[in-house]
Amino acid sequence: MISRRFLTLMGLTLMALSAMAQQAGDVLAAARKANHYFMQKHPDPTQATFVRKVRPSSLWTRAVYYEGLMALQAVDPQETYVDYALRWARFHQWTPRNGVTTTDADDQCCCQTYLALLPYAGNDAAKVLPIVRDNLDRQMASGRHNYWSWIDAVQMALPLYAQVGQATADARYMDYGMKAYRWTRNECGGGCFNEQTGLWYRDADFVPPYREPDGQECYWSRGNGWVYAALVRTLQTVGKRHKYYKELKADFLTMTRAIAACQRQDGLWNVSMTSTHYAGPELTGTALFLYGLSWGISQGLIKAKTYRPVADRAWRGMERICLHPDGFLGYVQGTGKQPSDGQPVSYTSVPDFEDFGTGCFLLGATEYYKLLGKR
Repeated sequence: MISRRFLTLMGLTLMALSAMAQQAGDVLAAARKANHYFMQKHPDPTQATFVRKVRPSSLWTRAVYYEGLMALQAVDPQETYVDYALRWARFHQWTPRNGVTTTDADDQCCCQTYLALLPYAGNDAAKVLPIVRDNLDRQMASGRHNYWSWIDAVQMALPLYAQVGQATADARYMDYGMKAYRWTRNECGGGCFNEQTGLWYRDADFVPPYREPDGQECYWSRGNGWVYAALVRTLQTVGKRHKYYKELKADFLTMTRAIAACQRQDGLWNVSMTSTHYAGPELTGTALFLYGLSWGISQGLIKAKTYRPVADRAWRGMERICLHPDGFLGYVQGTGKQPSDGQPVSYTSVPDFEDFGTGCFLLGATEYYKLLGKR
């Protein structure tokens, strides 16, 4: 005979599972809404952007959007997503912005999505990797490892070196990528990573003695988000048995502790993480932190008991404070390199480029959605 207590526990369990399923559905619905807004506003993915000057749609801001779109495609497969991305990639002939001779990480960022599109590329598939590889081979042949003089570049290029290394089984790519990463981490401006705080200075201009007006050091939220996302994308590509996994994992864990300590009560992060200078909610850094936190919990790298509440608060903040009913995203800081750029940042402010904000939102939302599915 089934006990009343057993039936009660089963009922509570089913109610909890139903609530989590509903919550996950709400997260996916929010991601779809934000993406629909962007695709409706930009129906032609080949069209150049016109912010102060004409820029091709293969620039880094748009490339980050496609990273988010492919993350959405992974959890919500839609032919429209793939078609949109393929039109863009084919228009740019699967080539880095400014051609295969570029050494600029911003130019190379689009190639991450080109490689992610290989399963859908059809007759183009055979030529994609050789084009991307040609570009990286030229950069490696220079013998220089000091190209990444700003930490955003780590996100734009390190995951690409990991992708090509995996696709070719050629260790030279990650060897080069790690030398470049270590240069940015340890040598650029005396070292952009502060191991004591667990946070990154954006570039040599912000390494001490630089201080914010309130006397605090400057740790730009989105810049730290770029590195955090790069660590996730690289770790999940190379896998746990790779020789560089432990080194990158250690930085991921150090950053995780520091990031969590800086969270605002509303769940978001300031543009300047430890300073009151331009204090206020900001979406892009928050979304990238949510991306990393959700992935780390799902992989068992960080404790859910400690960091799940941080992720939950981040999502609630993003959804309630930033997402408009029509899918527009508020509190997105425009392009720049420091807290003062793109100000004022508000619920209704329109950044100079909207695309990368949507990409960051999709990365965070989809990884959080996957986390909810595991609970």
